[in-house]
Amino acid sequence: MEREPGRAARAGSEAVPGALPGTRAGTLAGTVAVLVAANVLNNRLAPRLAPLTSAAATGALVVMARRSGLSWAELGFHRRSRGLRIGGALASAVAGAYAAGIAVPATRRFFRDERALSLSRARALEEALIQVPFGTVLLEEVGFRGVTHALVARSHGHGTATAVSSVLFGLWHILPAVDMMAANPALSRLATGEALSAPGAPDVPGVPDAAGSGGSRGSRTEGTGGEGPGVPVVLASRARGTGGEEGSGVPAVPAGPDAPGVPQGPRRAPAWQVARVVAGSVVTTGLAGVLFTELRRRGGLAAPALFHVATNSLGYLFARLAPPEEPASGRGPLPR
Repeated sequence: MEREPGRAARAGSEAVPGALPGTRAGTLAGTVAVLVAANVLNNRLAPRLAPLTSAAATGALVVMARRSGLSWAELGFHRRSRGLRIGGALASAVAGAYAAGIAVPATRRFFRDERALSLSRARALEEALIQVPFGTVLLEEVGFRGVTHALVARSHGHGTATAVSSVLFGLWHILPAVDMMAANPALSRLATGEALSAPGAPDVPGVPDAAGSGGSRGSRTEGTGGEGPGVPVVLASRARGTGGEEGSGVPAVPAGPDAPGVPQGPRRAPAWQVARVVAGSVVTTGLAGVLFTELRRRGGLAAPALFHVATNSLGYLFARLAPPEEPASGRGPLPR
């Protein structure tokens, strides 16, 4: 029979002999520092190495948490069977929602991701099967729903732990939100609550579409939260360069009118618009963090991890399956 988290909490101080409660504040600060470093590495400096960076960061976080006296159950490594059932059911629901989303013209634009469409089949498989599970979900679930939540919950309770870990999870998505501006204008505007333009029209006022077609091309959300292309913000968890300069997080664009022999590309969005998208993404992913924390409470880390992987990885599949948008004139699909 699997141990209940309550029992583990009562015996948590005995999980690692010699651990002192006073060390947990320092452990929390160390946890935040590790997460910040991993976020910059994964989004800006070495995106293709994200699985290695995230695995190393996850290991460091678990070691620090155990040394501070937290038990495996407090960290979310419990209720595995129940978590797999819950996560599997939610993953199936995600697949059904995505299928319905690309089938409806009004929502199809949110699934078309320029980065996913520009990937080769091998790179798309790498993203869906390696980068998302090990480069994104592993660290986010263990880091936020596991270590951060457990450290705060030990001294301040579940409610405060949920709030703190979810706020940090929202802030974690600042860099991906900036990247999302270039790759998915439609989803970016949805995150801010702004009215969407008609299909086939540019989604960012005054800024040409990244693909030059005038339609939105989609972006990854780490969230329906998440780190994959496609739907809500959890999918927008991490952005990696695909089709542009490696590690840039967005497709490469011409340098401007002075670039010899190259037409001018999309202009940068205004600062106020970037700020709105970032704020909307932080709020949305923070709320997704609350949902993921509740799943963790009911089924350990397995439940939110499976849901998270499905949300992001399936985004690559459905971004490629989404039919091209019809132009306003109705004279055929937009170019891919």
